[in-house]
Amino acid sequence: MWARMWRAGGRRGRVVAAGAVGSALLMAGHALVPNTPGRLGSLLETFLPWLGLAVPVGLVLAAVRRSRAAAVAVLLPAAVWAAVFGGTLPDRSGSGGDLRVVSHNVDEANRDPRGTARALAASGADVVALQELPARGAQSYGEVLDGVFPYHRVLGGVGMWSRYPLRDVLPVEIMPWVRAMRATVDTPRGPLALYAAHLASVRVSALSGFGTGQRDEAARRLAAAVRAEPSERVVVVGDFNGSTRDRTLAGALEGLRSAQDAAGDGFGLSWPAAFPLVRIDQILVRGVTPVWARTLPRTGSDHLPVEASVRW
Repeated sequence: MWARMWRAGGRRGRVVAAGAVGSALLMAGHALVPNTPGRLGSLLETFLPWLGLAVPVGLVLAAVRRSRAAAVAVLLPAAVWAAVFGGTLPDRSGSGGDLRVVSHNVDEANRDPRGTARALAASGADVVALQELPARGAQSYGEVLDGVFPYHRVLGGVGMWSRYPLRDVLPVEIMPWVRAMRATVDTPRGPLALYAAHLASVRVSALSGFGTGQRDEAARRLAAAVRAEPSERVVVVGDFNGSTRDRTLAGALEGLRSAQDAAGDGFGLSWPAAFPLVRIDQILVRGVTPVWARTLPRTGSDHLPVEASVRW
């Protein structure tokens, strides 16, 4: 009786098996998915790790359908996911470092700015870079952070607080209004160029798809400024409104290394804070070595803070 049920299950499990094979093909061949229309390739790459859910879902459905063929087929996306993302899961972090940097989109609608600032001040960072500072509420963060970080500047909606002197502080023109800045941090180990940016938001709609045009243009302008940066040591942080797996964003930021990818623990997902699905808050480096990277506990923002330590 059970043998007949399993043979019948082979026919009933065809849809499950097809879904498993399709998920594996998307993961393995995501670069072949065209980005027109609607930036579908970028959208897929942004959430690519979540295709791994096809494995547990497929196994449950295979059991329900009593289909051995479907259960075997589910091994294919499991193997592809392990090949693509398996190296992300182990803890790659070291210890120590010459400079600790925290980046946080504090959320303009944050109802507890002082609590958020206290959490960031207690992180032990040497430099804190904030994005989405409210036009009329930035002083709430300064009231807390200024006492811990004696050097600080705010330009538009971005700001930096540092234990070490800041000089050559300038806006970076990535959008019509100030959403990015750069400064030289004079650390005890020598100067380092720090960029903080908040790229344009993206929109998803049935008509236009994954709307990233403004973000991509801001990323290209930021990348041009970073390429022209004469400092040999560069750290670029901020809310990029996209994953570094997104082909358009990755192409614009070529030459920069993700601290999370190099020295993090897991994926380091940062948004939304209540249930992080994607890492859109980045710490990227050039000319320095990431030692460790992590996300910090939730604050009053809809993003998680991200932190990294670097050395040179």
